[in-house]
Amino acid sequence: MDAGPLIALVDAGDQHHHPCVAVIKQLREPLGTVWPALTETMYLLADQPRAQEAIWEMLARGAVRLLLLDSGDSPRIRELMRKYADRPMDLADAALLRVAEREGIRTLFTVDRKDFSVYRLHGRVRLALLP
Repeated sequence: MDAGPLIALVDAGDQHHHPCVAVIKQLREPLGTVWPALTETMYLLADQPRAQEAIWEMLARGAVRLLLLDSGDSPRIRELMRKYADRPMDLADAALLRVAEREGIRTLFTVDRKDFSVYRLHGRVRLALLP
């Protein structure tokens, strides 16, 4: 799960709120994100402490789980950021793509179709994008 849907779920004024809520109501798979996407989310919600608190609650309840990254992931994240430097790919996107590759995840919840429609897992596999 990318930062965009996290923000949209807790901010009713976000342009993606309704489509993201609709996805959540239909999803059966567990939701996960990575620390860089969570950091981006909290930064973008800095002026909305209640929305930040709602994100923390989602994590505490296990509605969204943190997918771990470690130093072994950093070479691939670096490689991805170099490969997609023309976009440019940010750390959160590269970390999400790395975890998807590592864990065999083939679906990503994002409102960033422009970039994620270009990115490929292992250089060749297209992600299914929600919403």
